[in-house]
Amino acid sequence: MMKPIPVVFLSLVLISVSLVGLAASYPPGQDWTNYVRIGAYGLQLNNTDKIVASAQDSNVFGIEVDNDIPGRYESFVNPEEKLKAIHDVAEKAHRAGNRAFVYIAGTECITANADATPHTLAKEHPDWLQRKITGEPAIFGGGSAFWIRKGDEDVWVSPYASEWRKTYMQRVRQIAGTGIDGIYVDIPYWMTHFDGWEDTWASFDDYTVAAFKKETGLDAKKDLKLGDFSDPNFRKWVEFRIRTFTDFMHEIDANAKAVNPEIKTIPEIYPGIEEQAVRVGADVYSLYGVVDAIAHEYSFGSGGMASARKPLVWFEYQVGMHSFRAFAQGKATWILNYSWDGDKKVDKTEAMMNLAMSEIMAGANFWDAPGHSMAGSNDLPTRKKIFSWIQAHEKTFYLPRDPVHPVGVYFSPDTRNIYADEFIRSYRGILVLLMQKHWEFQVVTPRNLADFKGETLVLPDVRMLHDQEKDWLRKFVEKGRTLAITGADATQLGEAPNVLQFPKDPGTDYMSALESDFERADPDSQAEFLKRLKNTSEIEVTASPMVATSIAAVEGKPHIFFANFAGLRGRVNPVQTPQTGVRVRMAKAGKGKAFFLPFLGDVQEVSGVHESDGRTSYALPTITKGAVFWYEDGDAK
Repeated sequence: MMKPIPVVFLSLVLISVSLVGLAASYPPGQDWTNYVRIGAYGLQLNNTDKIVASAQDSNVFGIEVDNDIPGRYESFVNPEEKLKAIHDVAEKAHRAGNRAFVYIAGTECITANADATPHTLAKEHPDWLQRKITGEPAIFGGGSAFWIRKGDEDVWVSPYASEWRKTYMQRVRQIAGTGIDGIYVDIPYWMTHFDGWEDTWASFDDYTVAAFKKETGLDAKKDLKLGDFSDPNFRKWVEFRIRTFTDFMHEIDANAKAVNPEIKTIPEIYPGIEEQAVRVGADVYSLYGVVDAIAHEYSFGSGGMASARKPLVWFEYQVGMHSFRAFAQGKATWILNYSWDGDKKVDKTEAMMNLAMSEIMAGANFWDAPGHSMAGSNDLPTRKKIFSWIQAHEKTFYLPRDPVHPVGVYFSPDTRNIYADEFIRSYRGILVLLMQKHWEFQVVTPRNLADFKGETLVLPDVRMLHDQEKDWLRKFVEKGRTLAITGADATQLGEAPNVLQFPKDPGTDYMSALESDFERADPDSQAEFLKRLKNTSEIEVTASPMVATSIAAVEGKPHIFFANFAGLRGRVNPVQTPQTGVRVRMAKAGKGKAFFLPFLGDVQEVSGVHESDGRTSYALPTITKGAVFWYEDGDAK
C-alpha cells in the first residue's frame, strides 16, 4: 500500500489579484502570450518586488518565475510557502501592467540532500518510477545533468502512477488559484534522454504496461520489437507514448482552467520536428492542439548555441520555427534558445541580436537567457534595446500572418513518427530551397489541410496517409490544382497531368548538396522541379540565397521578412555580410506606399519604379541582419 501524502488544500475560488493595466485589446484568436518578451527569475517570497522591478527595467513583458512545486519532493508534499510566493509575484506583476507565469516540472522530481533523509520520492514510492524493460528505475544523482546537485535524488515518474497524478493535478489547481497568468510545464517526457536511456523506449513500469494492455490488448514487455519500426505492435507503442503526454498536458490545462479560465498552459519542449519528438513522446504538433502556447527549447545536432551556428543550421532553424507556427494555428510560439556561453571569438551582443532577429522574422517570441540557464541575460543593455524595439514594432511581427499565393509543403506527422530521418531530410530540403529562391511557402498539416488555398502542394517523401488525407488530396487534384510528389508516393492517385512525380527526391538531393557545401549549393540545380511547381505569387524577390525570406499578408498588406545569414561562421564570425541590391517586384502595386524596417532600425518609406510590364519595382536599402518590407495600397488606413 502506498504511503498517503498529506495534501494542503487551498480554496479553489480565485484569489483576488489586481489587474490594473492588463486590459489590453488583442485581435481575435490572440492574447498576451502572442506578444511576450521573456525574461526569467528565481522566485522566493522575499524577492517578488525585485523580480518585477528588474523585469520592468529591461522591458520584459512575460515574467517567468521558478519555484517548482511538483518537481521538488518537499513542496510536492507541502506547497504552502511556494504558493504564497506565486500569489505575491502575480499580484505585483499585475500592478505593474505585466504578466507572470510559473515553472513546474513535468514528470521529473528532485529530493534535495536525499542521502540524509528517509523521505524521498523513490524511497517512499518506488512503484511510481519510470523503468527500463529490464526493470531498472529512473533514479539519478548529482552529475547526471547539470541541474542535479551532489547528494540529490532525481527521479522520473510514470504519468500513469495514479496517486502521483491525483496529487499533481491538485497542485496544478492550487497554483491556478494564486492568480498567476500561466503554468509553464518543463519537459513532460518519457525518460529517454539521459545517458544509458536513449534506446530504452521507456517506460515499462507496471502502471504504464497496464494502461497499454488496456488500450491495445498487448503486453509491452513481450509483444514488441523495441526500436523496430516495421513491427506494427511497436508502432502502436510509439503512438501510445505520444498520446500519453498529449493527454497529460490536456489534463493539466483542464485542471488549471477549472479554477481560472484565463490561465495559460505552456509546456517547454526541446524536440522539434525531428525523431527526438517520437523518442521522448512530446510531439509539439500534437501538443499545440491542447495547450495555449509552447516554449521551444529547440536544439538539434551541434546548433544549440547561436554563437556556434553555421548558415545551414540557421536555415534549418527557420524551417523548424515556420513549422511550429503552422502547428500553432495562431497560438504563440516561444523560443527558449541560447545565444552565447563564453565564446571568446564571438561578441555576445552580436550573437544575441542574431538569435532575436532569426526568431522574430519567423513570427516567434524571443526569450533572452545566458548559456544554458533560463534566468538572467548575457547582456542586459542589449536585452533592453532588443525588447524595446520589438515592443515598438510588435504588430508587424506578431499580428496574424496570412498566406497569399503560397506553394504548400506538407508536414506529415505519421510519416515523421515512423520514417523520421528520411522524411525530415526531404521536408527540410524543399523548404530551404523555397526560402533561398524567395518564393512564398506555407507549411501544411493535417489540421490546416482543408484551409489550404494555394495552387500547388508538395508531398516531401510522405509515406503514410490516412484515408481522410487521401480523400482531400484526390479532391485537390480534381479541382485542377497541382500535387508534387517527391520520393515515395502514398496517395494512390495514379497518373494525372497535375500529379507530378519526382521519384528522385529533389528535397533529399538538395539537402545533400547543402550539407556538402552550403555556400556553393545552387537553388537553380532544382530548376526543373521549381519550374513544374507553378509559382503563382504576385511578388518577386531578388536576393542572395544566403538570405531566408518568408512572405505573408499582415492585416491584408503584403509583407516580406528577410533574415540574412551571409558571412556567418560558427564560433568565428557573428557579423553578417551586408546585402545590397535586394529588389522586390510587385504585380499590383498602384498608388500605395512601400516601407522598409531594418532590424533595430526605424521605418523608412521606399520609392517604387513602374516597369513596362505593369509591375512596380522597389530597390531596398542595405540589409545587415534582417528587415521587413511591406506595401500598403492607397486605401490603407
